[in-house]
Amino acid sequence: MKQVLVFFSTFAALLLYTPHVQCQSKSIAKELSNAFVSVAKEASPAVVYITAEIQNNYGFGYQDDQYDMFGDEFFRRFFGGPPGGGRHRRQAPSQMSLGSGFFISADGYVMTNYHVIKNGTNIKVHLHSSHSERELDAELVGGDPQADIAVLKIKNTNGMKVPFLRFANSNDVQVGEWAIAIGSPLQLESTVTVGVISAKGRQGLQITDLEDFIQTDAAINPGNSGGPLINLDGEVVGINTAIINPQAGYVGIGFAVPSNMAQAIKDQLISDGKITRGFIGVSLQPIDAELQEAFNLPSKEGALVADVLENSPAEKAGLKQGDVIVEVNGRAVRSVSSMQRDIMLTKPGTKVKLGIMRNGRAKTLSVVVGTHKDVVGDSTAVSEELGLSVDNLTPDNIARYHLSEGDQGVVITGIKKGSISHRIGLRPGYLILAVNHEKVSNVREFNAALKKGGDRVLLLVRSGEVVRFFTVKMK
Repeated sequence: MKQVLVFFSTFAALLLYTPHVQCQSKSIAKELSNAFVSVAKEASPAVVYITAEIQNNYGFGYQDDQYDMFGDEFFRRFFGGPPGGGRHRRQAPSQMSLGSGFFISADGYVMTNYHVIKNGTNIKVHLHSSHSERELDAELVGGDPQADIAVLKIKNTNGMKVPFLRFANSNDVQVGEWAIAIGSPLQLESTVTVGVISAKGRQGLQITDLEDFIQTDAAINPGNSGGPLINLDGEVVGINTAIINPQAGYVGIGFAVPSNMAQAIKDQLISDGKITRGFIGVSLQPIDAELQEAFNLPSKEGALVADVLENSPAEKAGLKQGDVIVEVNGRAVRSVSSMQRDIMLTKPGTKVKLGIMRNGRAKTLSVVVGTHKDVVGDSTAVSEELGLSVDNLTPDNIARYHLSEGDQGVVITGIKKGSISHRIGLRPGYLILAVNHEKVSNVREFNAALKKGGDRVLLLVRSGEVVRFFTVKMK
């Protein structure tokens, strides 16, 4: 009986207390709602909708007959032609690439995903607000395909100032905190969705070469790519990049490039127009159970050194084949991909301490990070006057056109049928070494040299082992 009385007295007290609890809960919910409203109002004007015209075969949809071979991929590969060609690509129509982005400075720099504008021409940035909508031309400042980051700059600003977003420190982001995604999913501009940070440091997803993704359940759909993931302070913690299943749309799992990685890439693209990767010169492999036993290791964590390049920073530091790298600057190496990412994102010239296991004994080596051979700058450019498109010597292009890592120049990736370049004999896969006697090593240098050409352009071109000059009279 006593227990029953205690129960009813407690229940009565709760009934009396409930209105106060409900009122307090409403107040907290209202404050949270107001926070979302405030962030949306402040951030949305800085978020843009991006369009770019994309055509097959880097803008021209043309492959020379020597690579046709009845459209058979086997013949193209066997006889050395670029893959993916064939008759069905000749009359490829242009398509529109659609995505999101956001201003990062008052003078009109825009960040987005590289895949949004890859091989794109006629890039447009669409501003949207409750009062007006404007369409502005934009140019590519630089792109990093390995991290899927690109920087654009709007043209002809005439002193116009735009609203922009600031970056947060993504290292401070906590799993479980609120996350707000803004963008143009399915072409629905200025869409705001809310969720939480679901996880950090996601790797091995095979979305990009450099992976350290923030995972969120804020609704992200096709078209959100390049838009910001924002905290409750209105600061960017990541750039929305991918969803787990693009065909099915939103399933509660989306990924964003963390702001710290994006900022480091952005700074290099704006200052240099290219990305310089950190490089120590080792080939690494993961450790399985058999290797763990063979090398007498306490766990499968770490990265096994399979090879050390001659005269590389790793060799100079004393790193040897068979060493197991277990720490980088005191941080445990969880996987080969995390080790590679950390080195590639390290500024060349930086001294890094590597903790290694050699013959069962722990050692520490200091390595001065060098420059990676794979230097990526403004990727892809189209010259309508010449009727060709060019790209940097990325690993994909080196493999596709049977080039070498030591080659210098820009590779022709597309030729417009009937154009000047086509008539004088230029073809996809040819390497442009110089323009008007100026050596070119990336797309930015190619564009700069081309602008100085006047009515006549002199190209130094290599095809296989043959190097020759081509003279092009501009219209």
